[in-house]
Amino acid sequence: MEIQQLIREAQAGKHQPVHLLTGTERFFIQRAIHALRAASIGTGNGWNEDSFQGKGGSATRILEAARTLPMMAAIRFVLVRSVEQLASGEQDKLAEYLTDPVDSCCLVLVAEKLDGRGRLAKIAKKQGVLTDASPLRASAVRGFVQTEARVRELRLDPDALSALVDAIGPDLPAIDDALERLSLYVGDSAHITLPAVEQCVSRVRVESIWALVDAVGMQNSKAALRAAASLLADREPPLRILAMVARQLRMVARMADGLQAGLSPSEAVKAAGAPPFKANELASAARRFDQPMLARAFRVLAATDLALKGSRRPPDAILEGAIMELTHPSA
Repeated sequence: MEIQQLIREAQAGKHQPVHLLTGTERFFIQRAIHALRAASIGTGNGWNEDSFQGKGGSATRILEAARTLPMMAAIRFVLVRSVEQLASGEQDKLAEYLTDPVDSCCLVLVAEKLDGRGRLAKIAKKQGVLTDASPLRASAVRGFVQTEARVRELRLDPDALSALVDAIGPDLPAIDDALERLSLYVGDSAHITLPAVEQCVSRVRVESIWALVDAVGMQNSKAALRAAASLLADREPPLRILAMVARQLRMVARMADGLQAGLSPSEAVKAAGAPPFKANELASAARRFDQPMLARAFRVLAATDLALKGSRRPPDAILEGAIMELTHPSA
C-alpha cells in the first residue's frame, strides 16, 4: 500500500492488526504512526499503549504486549521503531506473528530498510501489510503542496505554488511548517498569493543555492564557499545543502537536454520540472555546464554524500572539500 493512502484510511478510522512501515521519509512515517494511533486507541491515557526500540529488543516482549488484552477498550496500540536493528531471529518471530495476529491490537513496526529477502519483509508483503515511505520525487512535490493546501482549505495561486516549491524543495516538514505560517498570515481570506509566500517563506536559501551552483559553473571557489557559508550560517545541514545542490543541477541537466533537443526555453523548463519564471536562469546555467562538467559534478556529489553519511570528518569540512573539488576540476 502507498503510504499516503494508508494515512488517509487511518484518518478515516481504519487500521489493520499489523502494519510494517519502511522507508526514509520520516514525515510520512510520523504522520502514519499518529493516524494509526488515533484510529486504534484515540486519545487514550496510555494504559493500552506500548513502545519498543529494535536495538537489543526482544520479540517475545513485543508479542506479549501485543497479545495482552486491552483495558476497558477494544484495541491496544504497540509501536516498534528501528525493527531492522532487531536480531534476525527476533525478526523471524515477528514474521511468524504476522501470519496470525490478534484482532485486539494494532501493532506498528517501523524500519528504515529491511532485507527484501528476509522473512519479515516477505511475509508482510504477502499479508498486504507492508507500506513504503520513500521520499517524494521532485515531480510529486507540487501535488503534495496542493493537497496539503486543500486540507487546510487554502487557495494557492499557481505562481505562489511555484515559488513555495522552489524555495523549499522536497523538504516535507518545512513545507508543512510554511503552509501553517501562510495560513496564519492570510487569515480568513485563505488566499495565498506570491507576495504572501515572499513575505513568509525565506528565499535566502534558494538564492544561496543558485549562487553556489552559479559559482561552481564559473569555477569560482571563493564565491562558492561564500554561498555555502551563508547556508551553514542559516543552520542548513551540509547533507541537505548537498541534496539541494544536486536537485538544482538535475534541473540544469534536464534543461540542457531539452535545449539540445530543440525545445524552446519555456518548453525546456517545463520538461526540467522547474517553474516557468526559472526559464532564463536555467538556460544560462545550462550554457555554462557542458555534459562532462555535469557528469563530474554528479560523481563528486555522490562521493560527498557517502562521506557525509559515513566519515568521522567534520561535515562542514567535507562540504568545503567537495566545493573545492567542484571548482578546481584539474586538481
